[in-house]
Amino acid sequence: MPLPDDQPHTRTRLPVGEQSSPYPTRRQPRPLRALLTVLLVVALLVVALVIANHDKPASSADGQHGPAPLPPATAATAPSGTQPVGTTSNGIGTGYPDTDQGAQSAAANYAVALGGADMFRPDGRRTVLAAIADPAVADALRARLDQAITPAVLSGYGLDAQGQAPKGLTFVSRAVPIGTRTDGYTADSTKALVWCTGLGGLAGTSSTKPVSASWYTLTLTLHWTGGDWKLTDYTRQDGPAPVPADQQAASADEITGAVQQFGGFRYAR
Repeated sequence: MPLPDDQPHTRTRLPVGEQSSPYPTRRQPRPLRALLTVLLVVALLVVALVIANHDKPASSADGQHGPAPLPPATAATAPSGTQPVGTTSNGIGTGYPDTDQGAQSAAANYAVALGGADMFRPDGRRTVLAAIADPAVADALRARLDQAITPAVLSGYGLDAQGQAPKGLTFVSRAVPIGTRTDGYTADSTKALVWCTGLGGLAGTSSTKPVSASWYTLTLTLHWTGGDWKLTDYTRQDGPAPVPADQQAASADEITGAVQQFGGFRYAR
């Protein structure tokens, strides 16, 4: 029989451990699962470090990293390490080895000599050719050059008939080899091509022929004779010339000072 509403109500209190909560029970952490997770992360990091170190080149004993690089398909743009010759004749290197590189070294140095100011004077030509020309053709080569370098040609450079510059001016003529190669090399003869940039003109404040740069290629015919490479013939053609730089030209005094202060080089590869 139902109790009337005015009767007192009875509240039952359960033990603390048995009381229900309005919030879901939080799951207690499991130490074993957390430990396994940490170990897995550490293992992945170790594997990643091993792979990264495996891809890096190993250091060698001389401080250089990794194995020696493979040589390029062509060595046209890199020095070979061949030492320059130690003997000279009239200031021009001589005594080149009977090799392809020896021929290239000879050609580079001979290009410097042929492009120098001495070639514009009769006595200078004799001195240069005595050092670099094959004795069998030296006289014929000198006679050909004497005929080619006429007073009219010299006048075009602002020089007198003996190849001398006007008083107060400095005649500049330099050849700088950029690269060399041989064509049809044998142990007895070869053609050696030398790509050069050159300087030519009169340096000085009153010059009407200022020093300018040019690009050309010399083809030198070399003959192995007397234990050295010697010149038997040469030709010159223009280029290849790169695009000129957008650079302000130096003053006459600056060019004169540079020519007097900076010397040339002997070349080898």
